This record gives sequence, C-alpha cells and structure tokens, in this order.
Amino acid sequence: MSPSDCNSRSNTQADQSLSLHSLPLFEIYGRKSVRTFFDFSHTNEPKKLDVKCIPQLFLKNLSCVSKVKVLSFLLGSAVTFIVMASYILMLDKNVPLFTTIPYELRPVGTLASINTTRVSFERSLIDVKLLEKIISSIQEYTSRKVPDEKDVIATDTHLFSVLPRQFLPGIKSPCWYEEFSGKVSGKRITDPYMKNHFMFSSRFSNVCHNLRANFHLHLTQRDGKHYRLRCLPYFYIIGQPKCGTTDLFNRLLLHPEVKFNTMKEPHWWTRKRFGYISFKDGFKRNIPVEHYLDLFDLAAHNIQEAVSRNTSEDHRAQHVITGEASPSTMWDNQAWSYIHRDRVETEPPFLVQDFIHAVQPDARIIIMLRDPVERLYSDYLYFTTAHKSVEDFHQKVTESVQLFQSCLSERSLRFCVYSASLINSMPVRLNLGMYFVYIRDWLTVFHREQILVVQLENYGTDLKVGMKKIFDFLSVGPLSKDLETALTKQSMSNTRRTKDTKLGPMLPVTRNLLSKFYQPFNHELARVLNSKAFLWSNS
Repeated sequence: MSPSDCNSRSNTQADQSLSLHSLPLFEIYGRKSVRTFFDFSHTNEPKKLDVKCIPQLFLKNLSCVSKVKVLSFLLGSAVTFIVMASYILMLDKNVPLFTTIPYELRPVGTLASINTTRVSFERSLIDVKLLEKIISSIQEYTSRKVPDEKDVIATDTHLFSVLPRQFLPGIKSPCWYEEFSGKVSGKRITDPYMKNHFMFSSRFSNVCHNLRANFHLHLTQRDGKHYRLRCLPYFYIIGQPKCGTTDLFNRLLLHPEVKFNTMKEPHWWTRKRFGYISFKDGFKRNIPVEHYLDLFDLAAHNIQEAVSRNTSEDHRAQHVITGEASPSTMWDNQAWSYIHRDRVETEPPFLVQDFIHAVQPDARIIIMLRDPVERLYSDYLYFTTAHKSVEDFHQKVTESVQLFQSCLSERSLRFCVYSASLINSMPVRLNLGMYFVYIRDWLTVFHREQILVVQLENYGTDLKVGMKKIFDFLSVGPLSKDLETALTKQSMSNTRRTKDTKLGPMLPVTRNLLSKFYQPFNHELARVLNSKAFLWSNS
C-alpha cells in the first residue's frame, strides 16, 4: 500500500471523527443531519483505516493539514466562545426581578452542549433516585396550614371593606347594592368607567360605551342617595392553561342564564390586583377591586332590570349567573414571594383560594385538566415565539427537570411547586402539570362538591354529555334543541396553529421522559379524585 493511499484514507477517517453524527446524541435524535462549524465530513462513505498505514501517515498528516481548515477551526472556536460568553452574561440579566434563583441554571445552547451535559433520559435525568424522591415527597405531603380568616382580611383591608359579608337573597349570583359615589343630575352622571384600568380591552371599552348611555336607569334611589347593583362571579374557571378553558368559556356563553364578564381572563385575583402581569415586566399600577367589579356590570344590569320589573319572566332572569375564566387562578401565587420576601418561608403564607373563599365561601370552581405531557408541549408551542423545534423543546424539558430535581433535593415538594424563583428559572412550565398539589390545596378551603374537575380528553369526545355535566354543576336549566345543536356544532376554540402543527409531535425520548416524570403525580391525582381516568396511561 502506497503512502498516498494511506494519506487519502486517513484524511477521510479523520474528517469523519469530527462529524457530529459520531456523537451519542445522534442516537437520541434519530437520523437528522446536523451541521455545525466543525462538521467537515465528506459525502463519500469512509472506509476502514488500514493499520499498516498509521506509522507512514502520522508525520505526513501534520504537514498536510489545510491552512484553511486550521483557520476555520480557530475562527469557529473564537465565535463559539464569544456566543457562549454572551449567552451566560445574558442569563445573569434574566434573573427574576424580585427573587433570587438558588438553583444553578445550565444553559444548553447547541446540540453539542446537550451531548456534553448528557441530558438523555435513559442515562441521567429521570433516574431511580429522582423517582424515589418524588414518590417519597408525595407520600410525605401533608395538608397545608390554612391561615385564619382574620389574617387573610388583614392583608387587604380595602378589598374587604368594598365587598360585603352577605349577598342579596333571591338572586343566584353574589350581588349587593353599593352607593354610587359619582354625581347624578337627571340623565347626566359622572362617567363610572372613566378611570378603569381594564380599558386596554377593546371589548370591555365597547361594552362600557353602551352601559354609560343608560347607566342612570340602573340606579336605585333611597334616602336621597343613589345605589348601583354590584355582582361577583358565581363561578370561576381556574385552570389549567392549554386545557380547554377558552373553549368551555365560549360554549357556556350560549346558555341564556350565563352572562360572562366582558373579559375571559382578567387575572385579577393572582396578578392585576398586585399590579403585575409577569415578573419579567415588573410591577405596575395595581388594579383596585372596584375596577374588577366593573367587568360584571353587564350581568348586573340584566339582573337589575329583572328585579325592577318583578314579573314571572323576570324571575328567571334573577337566576342569571356570571363567571370568569383566568387559568392563572389555580396555580399562580408568585406575588406573595415578593410581598413576603423578608420572611423565610418554606411555602407561600397565603394562596389565592384563601381570598376567594373569604369573600365567597359558596363559590363554584371548575378545573379543566389535560394529559400533563401534552399540556406542556402545547404550552411550549403557544408561548414560544421563535426558533421552535422538537429538539429545542427537548432541551428545555431536560433543563427544567434538572432544575426541579435540584430544588427537590433541598426543599419540600410544595415549596418547589410554588417557588417563584424556580418557576421563572424553568425554560418550560413543568410545575403546571403537577395537578394534585394545587387541587389538594384548593380542597383545604372549598368542599369537594364545590369543585368540578373536567378532563379535556373526555370533554372533547362527547361535548353534549360533557356540557350537560357542567350545566348540572352550575344548576342552570337545560338548553333548547336549537341551542344544544349550536353548542355541539361550534368548532373547537384556541386550537393549535397551523405553523405549530407542522412541527409534528414531540420526540419519543421527550415523551418518555415526561411520562415517567409525571406518573407519580398522576397516580396521586387519580387517588384524590377517585378516578383512574386521570392516570393518562396512554401518555
């Protein structure tokens, strides 16, 4: 064999060794070809290197390395170093505004770095020790200590000074008369919605425009004072995100006894009353409870008209109910991490359900749930704005599991599920699929019969049966045949976008990872709800 033959074969073999296809990661992602700065592989099939050529080629190859390749390698190394350094510096600026992150965030910027950190499911992430830790944490999980009502009231004295302790009898919705503080002179009155902070919603703004015109007709006079009817939601659709809450909201609107507020998701109890939308945006002007009540004035005016006429037809109108559907209500208690940041707490001192129960102990609660594996993927596709891919989703999932594992090694399960710093560190919202933690905590203040848990998969299979169950829970009358037909024929709301559908399903390795991770949580959920349907065994 000639030296030239040896040289040709060794170059091919050396180039192949630099190919990303030779790395273990390629086994995870199948046969997708991934090219980088360092992928110099040729298209010809590499042949086996003849061992006899090695002594002849060792020194020769040192002098035959292309200057272009050397420069390309050095340039690629410099660029990679700069990109990674910039990425790390950017991470330092993405720390949540009001909380510190006690858990190491390992950036995974390229497929090569994924391989370096060995994030494959089978070898590192969901190992026996983590599963055992999750199971033991669930077994040790105890009911939270519910704060005294006086302590709840003391946190927001204005809220409880505006909302009454009792509501009007004979009206199904929680309503009461509130003195109107504006000036009234015939048809001319002070604009009741002039300063409302929800005016950013065009729908609400249009409703207010119509309500202003006849607002004076909905005032009741007594002892020289004017009063307006105020109402709170009769029921709350509290979660979870990407579990069908929008579709349920739209179908409920078809029932003549259901009059929703003019915004599906006010997010008032969890966010707007504290003045924030998300921690990355910081705190802004908080929205007072009076502005939240304005959202239900349309229903209040309908009820007020029925009370004024007091006919048999209007008697049914007095049973009109209203509700709201903020999917953050079930889980988002991050504001308390800021308000009580001076405390050393192992879990939030107050939860949103403490306040809703203190105001409305008879409220009806609807929870929509979905296979947590599919929920997380849908959540990723909906909220990720750029560079979406099944590989990117896998990166974010594995990183989030690592962060949760780190937290659970030091803290309790409830702490990790509610931790604002952990939530804001995770690239995907892994914690939102740990349903049983939230439901058990809601059951500490509300009775089981006040909470209806709907499984999205069953709901979508037979809408007629699913909606009847919800109507019965809300104690509203049956629909006419025409409305029932319209309800079942209405297309599903907020489905996956076409461009997201083209990405296809998540990688099998990602599904396997998430199925194993959520399995202990699903088992506990099925036990709490006494239904095997929530095992989602087909994940």
